[in-house]
Amino acid sequence: MKKIHIIGLFMVVLAVVLLLSASKDMSSYATFAQADTSSRPVKVVGVLAKDKEMYYEPAKDPNYFSFYVRDSDGIERKVILHDAKPQDFEMSEQIVVTGQMEQEHFVASDLLMKCPSKYKDEEISVRSDI
Repeated sequence: MKKIHIIGLFMVVLAVVLLLSASKDMSSYATFAQADTSSRPVKVVGVLAKDKEMYYEPAKDPNYFSFYVRDSDGIERKVILHDAKPQDFEMSEQIVVTGQMEQEHFVASDLLMKCPSKYKDEEISVRSDI
């Protein structure tokens, strides 16, 4: 085999590996009901249930944070994150938790927050002046 053929074959194999690894991360969002039936980690999108208790005591256990999330179907579940409480967590508009259901609660391995933009109020006032 010529050197160019080996390089071309290597590039094709590399492209296939990259596509396969990228497709694993491209999962759609699920609800808590779907997460309950899944044996694999899922991403659940929802809003923070601000009327429910949030528990975080960094002096006792800095890697335990629990809170409640309401998914798109309106189902509320307790979410346990084995990590520190994110800064400005209460201000988040939307929360995406990645993990699995364990009995009646969702154990999250990852947390993403959609927070309100600090420019939102400025944008509204500028548009109202026009």
